[in-house]
Amino acid sequence: MKQARHPEPDEITLMEVMGALNDPIRVGLVRVLSDGREHGWGELRVPVAKSTLSHHLRVLRAAGVTRTRQEGTRCYVELRRGDLDDRFPGLLNAVLGAADRDDIGAHVGLAADDADA
Repeated sequence: MKQARHPEPDEITLMEVMGALNDPIRVGLVRVLSDGREHGWGELRVPVAKSTLSHHLRVLRAAGVTRTRQEGTRCYVELRRGDLDDRFPGLLNAVLGAADRDDIGAHVGLAADDADA
């Protein structure tokens, strides 16, 4: 299976990152992934079709916000916090703080959250 291309840290641009973060679903995904863990796509709970989730994850990956890893038929995703913090210090914390304050992307979660409810 073909591996996805990830931009190198010096290829990540502010315009691409900001463009990727202009959607509440993608901001919600970043909020979920900000726990610092890698998550399987099947763990993500998003109120959209799987094909739309795939699109949102592809946009985040192409912008350098996330890293995707494929293992057999399963895909895993993690936030590239270190690369983003090195490239744009404080940006991710500002975005996450504003998203939390304004409740942006709160409708995105993990399957484990469903079990707790």
